[in-house]
Amino acid sequence: MVQEPLLGAGSPIRMYNGYNMSALNIFEIYHSIQGESTHAGRKCVFIRLAGCNISCSYCDSTEAASGQGTQMSIQQVLEITHSLGARLVEVTGGEPLIQPEAGALLAALLDAGFETLVETNGTMLIDQFDRRAGYIVDIKTPGSGEEGSFLEANLEMLSDKDEVKFVITCKEDFDWAARMVERWGSSRRSAVLLSPSQGKVEPHMLAEWLLESRVDARLNLQLHKIIWGPEATGV
Repeated sequence: MVQEPLLGAGSPIRMYNGYNMSALNIFEIYHSIQGESTHAGRKCVFIRLAGCNISCSYCDSTEAASGQGTQMSIQQVLEITHSLGARLVEVTGGEPLIQPEAGALLAALLDAGFETLVETNGTMLIDQFDRRAGYIVDIKTPGSGEEGSFLEANLEMLSDKDEVKFVITCKEDFDWAARMVERWGSSRRSAVLLSPSQGKVEPHMLAEWLLESRVDARLNLQLHKIIWGPEATGV
C-alpha cells in the first residue's frame, strides 16, 4: 500500500548551509514504486515540484502543473526525503527545472547520498544542473501539442545514465519518434523509452509498432497505474 503524500518534518539531519535556502514550491512528496524508466519497479521517493512552462495534451499532473503548491525550504525537503527511507529519489513536476532553487535541491540530494533522477521536458539546458543526477528527458511529440519545445542542444549533453522518453498518442507520433531516433544513429548513448498515452494508444498497439520497426527502444508502461489504477493519486 502506497503512503499518503507528506508535507512536513521528518528525522533531523545536518544543515546544508552551502546552498541557497530560499523556498521551493512543492506540490507533493511521497514514497512509491518507480513506475517508469529503466528503474521501473524500484522503491523511490518522488519530489514533485509545482508549475510548468508548457501545456501537453496528455498531462497527467495538471494540478501540479498549475503551480499551486506549498513553500518549503531545501532543508525541509531533505528531512522528509530521509524520513521515507528510499535510496532512489526522483525530482519531477510539472517541470522541476524552471524553479530557481532546483539546482540547489539536486546538489543537496546528491551530496546527501541519494541516487537522484530528474524528469524534465527538455526546455531547459541540463548542463546548467548537477550532472551527477540521471536525467529522463521527455521529448514532446506532435500529438502533445508542444512539438518544438525541446532544446536539441540537450541531445549532445546526454550520457549513458540519462534516458529519453517519447509519449505516443498515435501512429504518426511513433513514426516521428522513430525518425528522430534514427537520425541520432550510433552516437546515441541514452536509453529510449516509448510510452503509450493513456486513452489514446493501447499498450499492445505500441508494442506491435515497435516490433514491426527497427527502432532500438524500450516499451515503457506506467507500472504505478497498473498496480493502483489510472486515477490513483500520490503514486
